[in-house]
Amino acid sequence: MVRNLLQIGVVLLGFLFILSCEDERYLNSPDAQLRFSADTVMFDTVFSTIGSTTRLLKVFNPYKDKLLISSIKVGGGEFSSFRLNVNGIAGNEIYDLEIPPNDSIFIFVEVTVDPNGQNLPMVVKDSIRFNVNFNEQVIPLIAWGQDFHLVKSATLKNQTWENDKPYLVYNYAYVDTLSTLTIAPGTRIYFHKGAGLYVKGNIVVNGTRDNPVMFLADRLEEAYKNIPDQWNGILLFSGSKGNEFTHAQIRNANIGLQVGTIEHEGFATVTLANTKIENMAYAGIFALKSKISAYNSVIANCGFYAVALLVGGEYEFYHTTIANFWGGFSRKPRTTSSLAISNVLEYTNSDGKTLVFLGDLNKAHFGNSIIFGNNNLELELGKNKEKLFNYYFDHCILQVPDTFNTSDKNHYNNILKGSKFDPKFVDINKNLNFELDTLSPAKDVGSSVYSKMFPFDMKGMDRTADKGPDLGAYERIEKKPK
Repeated sequence: MVRNLLQIGVVLLGFLFILSCEDERYLNSPDAQLRFSADTVMFDTVFSTIGSTTRLLKVFNPYKDKLLISSIKVGGGEFSSFRLNVNGIAGNEIYDLEIPPNDSIFIFVEVTVDPNGQNLPMVVKDSIRFNVNFNEQVIPLIAWGQDFHLVKSATLKNQTWENDKPYLVYNYAYVDTLSTLTIAPGTRIYFHKGAGLYVKGNIVVNGTRDNPVMFLADRLEEAYKNIPDQWNGILLFSGSKGNEFTHAQIRNANIGLQVGTIEHEGFATVTLANTKIENMAYAGIFALKSKISAYNSVIANCGFYAVALLVGGEYEFYHTTIANFWGGFSRKPRTTSSLAISNVLEYTNSDGKTLVFLGDLNKAHFGNSIIFGNNNLELELGKNKEKLFNYYFDHCILQVPDTFNTSDKNHYNNILKGSKFDPKFVDINKNLNFELDTLSPAKDVGSSVYSKMFPFDMKGMDRTADKGPDLGAYERIEKKPK
């Protein structure tokens, strides 16, 4: 009896073992193939020695049975520039990883590029190798790297930044009093999150049409191309004189260019020529009791003001396009105007005290310019009667309501007013192209007074070559029929 029971027990144990083996059964066909969310993991240009953003690769088991991945390896192993995290497990060699039927796993990939001492982008390659049932599948890894000059928490004396390789600013670069930072044509300056360029001496940016100087954030992925507030911006302290920006592009900061500081005596001065300032979280130009001379420039798409000229000062903007079509970066729509001009500034400090600053607005002159955007009122005027408030718009498009009074000849001359004079920019969204369409009402209606001062537009087009100068930074000249 006991013997029979033992025999039955052995049979039952064997049966249970067989069932257990059935539960752990994997698809063992040599033809089994993983599927992937991409055939290559590719990184945009990353800075050498600085870790990249993370790329995701999904790995799928398309079968009704479990798959056992014998190994997942980076070809270069521990010496590779690439790093893996597989379903929460960090390492460049992972063994015996199961994927349930019709399920997937996640692989996160990062890369760090070693410098090569050259300005040319370098290509870094490797691969992820998957082994299932003695069958190997390979996913290529590709990254483009860029060597750079690192500027970290630096106080700068007289020096020139050349375009031999990019500059990457961490924390801040501070141009000391009585010092000049000169930037050569074609130089690219990238800023890490929270970094900025602060000038007590002065800065001279010598870009050209073919080789502009670029001030950008250090996130180079396509998804960050038009994202604001990735760095702080450029600040010219009151007392900083002789600043020049020629063929410069400033993008994706908080305040693109602040001219003057309220807490310091004196004023700052700057000339902007053929310069673009775009995609700022707060303002493109934020000026306080200072002097600006600008022509052939574009200031566009900012969260509050494209241009704010406050506490007086002296300002001249000729053939300038101020265009604010902010949207998609904040849950709150913009309620401020593209252009604000005021001889007064009030704000409440951290102690709850309201402070008032006043200054004479000696001049705010806009000639052959466009002030437009996606709000009904794109011009805000703040006047305190105790101080001078001199402003003048001559041959301009102004996006203001029909009720906005532009009849005072002391302030307005030849104004095209309201949305019916939409300048018809080529592309205000994806490519930020503020050139004029062929049907633009800004064509040929400018004053020759300003076109003689600035006969060539931002792209080198001759404003005197057709019936009349166009408003804004760009001249559109139609091709003559053959």
